Amino acid sequence: MEYKHIPVMLDEVISGLEPRPGQIFIDCTLGGAGYTLALSKIVGPQGKIIALDLDDLAISHAREKIEQADISNVFLFQDNFRNLEKVIKDNFSEDFKVDGVVLDLGLSSAQLEDATRGFSFQGDRPLDMAFNQEGHTAVATTTIVNRYPLDRLTYIFRTYGEEPKAYALAKKIIEKRKGNWIRTTGELLDIIYQVIKPNPRLKIHPATRVFQALRMETNRELESLGEVLPVAVKLLKSGGKIAVVSFHSGEDRMVKDFFKTESKDCICPSTVPICVCNHLATLKILTKKPTPASDRESHLNPRARSAKFRLAQKI
Repeated sequence: MEYKHIPVMLDEVISGLEPRPGQIFIDCTLGGAGYTLALSKIVGPQGKIIALDLDDLAISHAREKIEQADISNVFLFQDNFRNLEKVIKDNFSEDFKVDGVVLDLGLSSAQLEDATRGFSFQGDRPLDMAFNQEGHTAVATTTIVNRYPLDRLTYIFRTYGEEPKAYALAKKIIEKRKGNWIRTTGELLDIIYQVIKPNPRLKIHPATRVFQALRMETNRELESLGEVLPVAVKLLKSGGKIAVVSFHSGEDRMVKDFFKTESKDCICPSTVPICVCNHLATLKILTKKPTPASDRESHLNPRARSAKFRLAQKI
C-alpha cells in the first residue's frame, strides 16, 4: 500500500531547529519522511539525516522516495527509537554528535489505513497494534485484551486512554472474553459500544481513547520515550536542539518534566539545605508553554488538533 502521511507542525519544527547546510539531524520517527526530507534538502549533500522507524512500511516507502530523488544524505534504520544509542554506536563514530533531534509521537495516516493492522476502528481488522508488521513488541494486543487482569486493564484504559469508564469497560471485556477470544477490532468495538455511548458534544469516537491506550501498551510508548529523551540530549552538540511533537497528555507531561529537570542545576528536594545531587543543567527551554498547531493546520489536518510542540536547546 502507498504510505500517506502529512507531517504535523512541519513549519514549527523546521523553524525551531533552524537547520543549516552541512549540519546533522536525527529524525527518531520517520513516518512519511516529511521532517526527514525537509531537513535533508536544507542541510544539503554535506549534511546528514539519520532517520529511524520501527514500521516496515515507513522504511520501504522512504527508501523508495530517497532513491527516486537521488538523495545521498539520508541514512535509514529500522528500529525503535528507544534503541537510538545502540544505532548510533553501531553505525557512527564514538564521538558522534548532532545539531538537532526531532520526535513526532503521533500515529501516521498510513498506519490507520492499513487493513492488516488494528489501529483504526473502521471496518473489522485483526486486533494487532504493533508498529512493525513482524510483531516484535513487548506484548501482543490480543494478549492485553484477553489475558490482562481487571486491575491492569483498568489502569491502561485510565492512564493511557484517560477513559472515564475504564473500570466498567475492563469488567465488560473480561466478562465477554470468557466465551471466546477477542480477535478483531470489530469484536472489541461491539464491547466498547455496550459501555461507552456516543456523545454528540464530544468530537471523538467512543473507541478513540480505548484504541489509543491499547496501542500505547502494545508498543510500550511511554517507556520508549522515557529512554530516548536522555540519549537524544546526550547526542546533541552544544547549541543543538531537541524538538518534540506529542499528541497525548502523558507524553507531553513526560517531555515537559524532562525538559524542566534538565534545565536546573540542582534537583535536590526543597527540604535539603545544601545541594548534594551535583546535577548540572543540560538544557535551555525555548518553549515555556507547549505550542499548539495553528487553526489553519488543524482545519486542514484534523490529526493536528491535539498536537503540542516543545523545543529545548543543549547548553
